[in-house]
Amino acid sequence: MSSIIGYYTTQFGELWDKSLFDLAREAISGVLQDCELEKNQIDAVFYGNMMAGVLENNLHGGAKIAQLLGTHVPIFRVESACASGGMAFHLAHNYILAGKAETVLVLGAEKMTDYPPEVVVQALAAAASGEEQEAGLTFAGLYALIANYYFSKYNVTEEDLAHVSVKNHFHGSLNEKAQFKNIITVQQVLKSSYVASPLKVLDSSPISDGACAVVITSNKQLLANAKNKVEILASEVATDALSLKDRAYFDRLEATSIAAKKAFEISKVKIEDINVAEVHDCFSIAEVLALEDIGFCKKGTGAKFVAGGKVTLGESSSFVVNTSGGLKAAGHPVGATGVKQIGEIFLQLTGRAQKRQVKNAHTGLAHNVGGSGGTVVVTILSNKN
Repeated sequence: MSSIIGYYTTQFGELWDKSLFDLAREAISGVLQDCELEKNQIDAVFYGNMMAGVLENNLHGGAKIAQLLGTHVPIFRVESACASGGMAFHLAHNYILAGKAETVLVLGAEKMTDYPPEVVVQALAAAASGEEQEAGLTFAGLYALIANYYFSKYNVTEEDLAHVSVKNHFHGSLNEKAQFKNIITVQQVLKSSYVASPLKVLDSSPISDGACAVVITSNKQLLANAKNKVEILASEVATDALSLKDRAYFDRLEATSIAAKKAFEISKVKIEDINVAEVHDCFSIAEVLALEDIGFCKKGTGAKFVAGGKVTLGESSSFVVNTSGGLKAAGHPVGATGVKQIGEIFLQLTGRAQKRQVKNAHTGLAHNVGGSGGTVVVTILSNKN
């Protein structure tokens, strides 16, 4: 088995004074410092990035990472839409399990705010099917279609859904690296402008810059000397049709259910053992689907599950969702998000999440989605080692 021994994240937000590789450099330096390693102790790097090829005309980022590290080790750029970071982690973990390396750095980075919003939205839409793009559907539009169907089928309202963003902004207010630290109300969500009805501005994650990195190792000496370590119990991937119209279901992301089931089986963890989860809330409806599809609550009950306060941080909380603020409040630099989710679980399980620390957290889950559910990565971590 391999374990995470270090994590670092840059600030998320509109970072006008930093380039993509400024952010990458900061994340690499920060994670090496966190786990007290030298560059020459890294055997390989997996780099999650979605949009540099489209926005920056840069498709050979691996060589740039080699330049930053001053290394000749294998470096793999991974693209899987908004699941690029989670997929990079999955591949790095399996690279170690295959015996190809002992110590691997996983980097996720994205620079989105230097470009006009319409250009970024068009670039993001490249993760949808050609038919959906030709119809003018953005991801807000795709998730709005899902939300409208879900509302109709389960008698859920916009007010019910608004509690997701309220919770995540509360958690984001406790995260110094979050893009948004402002607490919001249900009424503010409801009064915000529609992006694609029924989804509004405050139902939607922002355009963000940021980078994150973790170090994974199976090296016995490094593990023995590590100040902080969390065991990787499972990292599983499932896929689905690219187009919504070709999916078996319209009120769920089936790839989430499949990846989660595999992760629970491999880890031998029961769902009630999870103390903290980072789930993919690119839009508020996505968090509701995730909670149901993973199995934390029954289908059709996710919005009310959140609204009831059961997954909000509090003195007696035993299970909390999106302590980082989620994509909604922490920010969503798409290539970095999956690594941030895993890093947040690492902080929680090592007792270093500061104001947002979940008491007695011992097992956590990260859930990273690409596109509208075409790719899903589910990772389970534990500090019981």
